Amino acid sequence: MEALMASAIGVLTMCGVYLVLRARTYPVILGIMMLGYAVNLFLLSTGRISVTTPPVIVGGATEFADPLPQALILTAIVIGFGMAAFVIVLALRARIALGTDHVDGREPSGPVRHAAPTEPSMWREPRA
Repeated sequence: MEALMASAIGVLTMCGVYLVLRARTYPVILGIMMLGYAVNLFLLSTGRISVTTPPVIVGGATEFADPLPQALILTAIVIGFGMAAFVIVLALRARIALGTDHVDGREPSGPVRHAAPTEPSMWREPRA
């Protein structure tokens, strides 16, 4: 079980780093999410992988699983979901404003393309 968990953490980390190094925003978002999943699995593995031990002491149980990693993982899942939603909306806004999803805001072969004039009025810059 430990080898499977270590392999899963390694593969998720490897794929996450590869996607973070891409030049487009959406693969970067997916890479950050994969790195978050790898960290969650790592936190889970720090609480000793056990199937039969309860997370809380019941009766006179002498062995129990550590509940702290489980609480940390639940918190990390909620925070990761919120951050992923925010970054996706931010990437969509940048795509509309810049006309590209390249992380630098411009394509490597040419200048920055400006956004189409049909974007919603709430996203337009105020005119001076």
